[in-house]
Amino acid sequence: MFISTAYAQTAPAAAGGDMQSSLMSMLPLVLMFVVLYFIMIRPQMKKQKEHRAMIDALVKGDEVVTVGGMLGKVSKLGDNYVGLDIASGVEIQVQRSAVVQVLPKGTIK
Repeated sequence: MFISTAYAQTAPAAAGGDMQSSLMSMLPLVLMFVVLYFIMIRPQMKKQKEHRAMIDALVKGDEVVTVGGMLGKVSKLGDNYVGLDIASGVEIQVQRSAVVQVLPKGTIK
């Protein structure tokens, strides 16, 4: 009287639609990776390449800025280190990677 009769349900058809739905669920993840690559990874790699080229092109007499903000003129060049004249008679050594920017000639007086 109060209990209704329960009927068994038919199983869903196992067609090729499962493959398509799994690919569609992965699409946002792939799309996010592509956007991340073009917005973050690619520009960073380009910036690193430009910095490496600038460091390789250093020559004696260049006026540079270091990571710490020190201005100096390149007096010695080594494989890993650069000698900088920061004042008359004062020379320091910094790593090549610490050079951030090469200034135009005549900037430091």
